[in-house]
Amino acid sequence: MAHTFYWYPKCGTCRNAKKWLDEHQISYEAIHIADNPPSRDELAELYKKSGLELKKFFNTSGMKYRELGLKDKVKTASEDELLDILASDGMLIKRPILTDGSKVTVGFKEDEYAKTWLA
Repeated sequence: MAHTFYWYPKCGTCRNAKKWLDEHQISYEAIHIADNPPSRDELAELYKKSGLELKKFFNTSGMKYRELGLKDKVKTASEDELLDILASDGMLIKRPILTDGSKVTVGFKEDEYAKTWLA
């Protein structure tokens, strides 16, 4: 099964994740998250499959997140509202996101990648 890798090429964490995938010969389709962000439906599916809280999908260190004052909004917004916000701008989404259609990881931690994608 091919993997889908949502990333932002200028992001160091994304580049590290891409390097890790290449070193472990894991094939993937790289998708620029700002130019081609996942749709609201795709985000909902990624969220459900990830087992993570929806707020973990937010790029909390991004300028856009701070500009929109989302820190407090994320705590009180409904799931639908959060998905709408995420779908509005790819730069609000934490990256990279890697999925094979059944498993999903958000962000990059080498040990988590090894546990999830080399098993």
